[in-house]
Amino acid sequence: MSRLSLFNSPLLLGFDQFERTLDRVAKAGAEGYPPYNIEQISDQQLRITLAVAGFGLGDLDIQVEDNQLSVRGKQQDDPSRVYLYRGIAARQFQRSFVLAEGIEVVGATLDNGLLAIDLARPKSEPKVRKVPIAKSSGENGKSDTGKAQVTIDGKAS
Repeated sequence: MSRLSLFNSPLLLGFDQFERTLDRVAKAGAEGYPPYNIEQISDQQLRITLAVAGFGLGDLDIQVEDNQLSVRGKQQDDPSRVYLYRGIAARQFQRSFVLAEGIEVVGATLDNGLLAIDLARPKSEPKVRKVPIAKSSGENGKSDTGKAQVTIDGKAS
């Protein structure tokens, strides 16, 4: 059975990666723990803050793979403790965030049960590219010129 795609128009070429990213976002949205905030610190800086009370530095792991930021937490039960009532469970979590192309993780800090992850968004610079058109000789679609010249940001390549 084929899946209905949002990007099945013949005018939208090369959006396969974008569609896979949307699928990852939909899966990540179902997670509810731990709660988090996303702040804009400046025009080029963002901060994700997760509430991870009870987790220490050794209990947390942050990884970036294929533009996906994953934060994992794993607490170990202390077998020497005897609980009369246990309302705070030692639990595991994984929270994922899909990052736009070019966003970098600058650093992370843990303070008073809040894990802050700082991100940097590079300034976007528009790229203008001119593609020359070569005249076809009409035979097998071959062109009169040997190699096309492409100009990117005023530099020929």
